[in-house]
Amino acid sequence: MIAFVRIVETISLWSGRIAALLIVPLVLSMTYEVLSRYLFDAPTQWAFEVSYMMMGTIFLLGLAYALRNDAHVNVDFIHARLPKRAMAAIDIVLFIVLLGLMVWLTRALVFDVLRVYKTGEGSGLSAWNPPLWPYRMVAVTGFALFTLQLVATIVRRLLILMGREMPPPGHHPGEISEQAGTA
Repeated sequence: MIAFVRIVETISLWSGRIAALLIVPLVLSMTYEVLSRYLFDAPTQWAFEVSYMMMGTIFLLGLAYALRNDAHVNVDFIHARLPKRAMAAIDIVLFIVLLGLMVWLTRALVFDVLRVYKTGEGSGLSAWNPPLWPYRMVAVTGFALFTLQLVATIVRRLLILMGREMPPPGHHPGEISEQAGTA
């Protein structure tokens, strides 16, 4: 299970890095659009669609990375007051509920990609009208990665509940350590 957690966390790390790299072409394309529109009075047909698709991709690929690094919104005053094992138990229950929702959503998105691919549906938001299936596939990928990271996070919390835990992601990988004195 520990190898699984490490593999998933490495995938989540790279997903976040890819998302971060996509900020560069997003900024460049928006800069091009602004210059084209205001300096040459020649707006592009593609800029709006590229911007929302790239920003959505950045968000979707960043979901798993944020969970990996505990960067999602937490109710910190509760986390700070409860013992580590009690918070792990609460997290496990909530993450299992979220896991069920993510499996359902990811499955529904897969069927949506298939439908959009078969129909050849375009965005309909501009004259460019790109096909939607590649962007919808990014949504499937992002939510699938988030779902995998949820499973890895549940395993981490289970280890805490059992009085053992792995070092945080990004630290030197080592064996599970016994946590003396955690209640």
